[in-house]
Amino acid sequence: MTIPKRKKTNRACVIGLDGVPHGMVVELARRGIMSTMARLMDLGHLHKMKASLPEISAVSWTNFMTGANSGTHGIFGFTDFKPHSYDIRFPNFLDLNAPTLWDKLGSQGKKSIVINQPSTYPARKIEGVLISGFVALELAKAVWPMTYRATLEQMGYQIDVDTTKVRESPEVLWQELTKTMAGRQKALNLLWEEKWNYFEFVVTGTDRLHHFLWNAYEDPGHPSHQTFLDYYRHIDRLIGKIMAAYRKLTNTYDGFYILSDHGFTGIVQEVYLNVWLERNGYLKFSKPEPEGLGDIAARTRAFALDPNRIYLNLKGKFPKGTVERSAKKALKEEIAGKLGKLEYHGCKVVRKVFFSENVYSGPLAGKGPDLIVVGEPGFDMKGSVKKKEIFGRSGLQGMHTWDDAFCWASEDLGEDLAIEDVAPFILKNF
Repeated sequence: MTIPKRKKTNRACVIGLDGVPHGMVVELARRGIMSTMARLMDLGHLHKMKASLPEISAVSWTNFMTGANSGTHGIFGFTDFKPHSYDIRFPNFLDLNAPTLWDKLGSQGKKSIVINQPSTYPARKIEGVLISGFVALELAKAVWPMTYRATLEQMGYQIDVDTTKVRESPEVLWQELTKTMAGRQKALNLLWEEKWNYFEFVVTGTDRLHHFLWNAYEDPGHPSHQTFLDYYRHIDRLIGKIMAAYRKLTNTYDGFYILSDHGFTGIVQEVYLNVWLERNGYLKFSKPEPEGLGDIAARTRAFALDPNRIYLNLKGKFPKGTVERSAKKALKEEIAGKLGKLEYHGCKVVRKVFFSENVYSGPLAGKGPDLIVVGEPGFDMKGSVKKKEIFGRSGLQGMHTWDDAFCWASEDLGEDLAIEDVAPFILKNF
């Protein structure tokens, strides 16, 4: 991708809106609910952008902050397999194998302020300040430098909504969203006054709202519909305040970016890939009630891991591996072909099955899945081993989408934009 030359601002500011789809921004701007975004659409360029594959925050935000894909940075999901094992591990920021954009800026003596960046826990040293976002477990390990911890605690800073509480009722969700946003804005106001070259502020409440109350957005008669829109009015006002403060510092909109890590849509059905694989003869378990993928039988040829990753049971990669590497291509094509025919009440379920070699590049590509299954809108791919049917529902209302993320910038970032493409544009400001 060619990046046009222009005058350097020596500053950049990024606002991240987790899980906000391009289509929603356009609609809410058109309706006047996001009037700041409407103005920005006239001033600059609102790009439709592809998220990572799979389309989850752990990977997409890591693609953003490194400008690379999983084959280079090594993060393939919120979960991964331990080496030569079916046991699950939870990768964190210490597992990252590529420098972040603020690491690159720090090597030039540039200072960064990063607030609520997902997948940066535990926080590690940067030239500046880092407050980790989801899935940070405790504030004590989510702040660099540690000297800011007490201040954040005093202002009531909360890393994320309590997802166990918010399932109780919409009222509890709104309370949690309000509380986390209040703490986040206090941190923003405090740290904006520091000396910095790069400033990043991520809102994750948008993603939580969409998972639990997407139907409130789509249904004007829903009891929480107006509250949903009011939340976005608040987000829009906040964007306006940050934008005005940035322009006051720089006298330009160059170097100002707003983006999401994936899109969103309502759920029709969850699709349990391991049930499908079992029924189609690719997956066998050694007992009737498996606890995990460690209970697969040696005859297994493929299995799935959340959210939409299928691994071939390769010899040399997994303990009970049965698939020869020479058989990989044919087996992947066979599974992809059958998944493409899957239907639910006459509706096509699978939009596309991606092969790993078309998604990942870099020295760590072999660690990843062999297939990534992207559903048609409304069909959410899952990897549970405890389901009995291919289709089902949980309590969630919304699911991630792959190619409906967005990025606003003052300049045109080009066609076919992916989230890992944005970092080089940001770095060109310095």
